Amino acid sequence: MTRLRSFLSLTILGGLIVVLPIALLALIFLWVFGLVSEFIRPLTEVLTEQAAISEFLATLLAFVMIIGACFFIGLLIRTQVGGWLHEKVDSWLVKLAPGYKTIREVVSQFLGGSGETNLLNGEPALARIYGAECPVSVTAIVTSRHPDGSFTVFVPTAPIPTSGVIYHLPSECVELLPNVSVEEAMRTIIGCGSGSVEMLSKRSVEGEA
Repeated sequence: MTRLRSFLSLTILGGLIVVLPIALLALIFLWVFGLVSEFIRPLTEVLTEQAAISEFLATLLAFVMIIGACFFIGLLIRTQVGGWLHEKVDSWLVKLAPGYKTIREVVSQFLGGSGETNLLNGEPALARIYGAECPVSVTAIVTSRHPDGSFTVFVPTAPIPTSGVIYHLPSECVELLPNVSVEEAMRTIIGCGSGSVEMLSKRSVEGEA
């Protein structure tokens, strides 16, 4: 009986591990879809009236139009004139709207945009935030190197790597992991340490080399 109960519990738990992430992803998608649908409702209503199509098809068409506009703008800013125009508009918005720069940097972090503020451009490292002699180290991303050799690191909070703490540390407190990508380091944080064996094994290989 105990063995049967254990089998059923483990099987159900295994099913939940598979189903829950998919269900959460679907819920997040539906929430975002509903949020954007409300935002573009004026455009959807125009399409519904003019094209005589259902509201759902009008919403999908509005999504396609927005994605197409983003694609066109992305192509435009890759040109010399578009890049110059983007810089002008960007500097203008920074002066007129103080919160714009912060919002831009947050969006850049989430979407992996270019620039120094992008975490994906950082360097994975092990940071000894309690001092160089302390054996305790944390997974960190180097976001800035300073002329005196010190580092600014971002230590993400598990399991949500977009929040965390910033430390300014001397070079002896930071061990860079050149063989580890930012994505690999982030996966260990999202997994609450799962996968650290593979990540730290690359550190050992680097040390032996």
